[in-house]
Amino acid sequence: MKKILISCILFLGAASLYAKDMQTLVVTTTPKMSCQNCENKIKGNLRFEKGIHKIETDLKNQTVTVTYDADKTDEAKIAEAFGKLNYKVTKAGEQMEEKACCGKCDEKKPEKSCCKGESSEKCKKKEECKK
Repeated sequence: MKKILISCILFLGAASLYAKDMQTLVVTTTPKMSCQNCENKIKGNLRFEKGIHKIETDLKNQTVTVTYDADKTDEAKIAEAFGKLNYKVTKAGEQMEEKACCGKCDEKKPEKSCCKGESSEKCKKKEECKK
């Protein structure tokens, strides 16, 4: 019984040493992905970058989701890899925030901002916009 217990403890200790710090990055590309060939180009070339484990593309939403090991690579290196393919990337969340205001509101007062999409956290009711 002691041997089994000690073996289990050693196994769990060894397994924790090999745990990976997996991160997910969602980006949009410039120029936009327009076809299946664009998706294949991104998937086919990024898979050779060190630390990247999974690449998912979505033409409808114009996003690329990259799952990577943070111990082996980082967001800057992934952006550099996109640059080799002549793509500039922007984090999807940052781009959505830029598009949050419809332009009719006073930008000095973000609480009075309105947006195109109802789901944005920055948005209030559209009636609060200046007309």
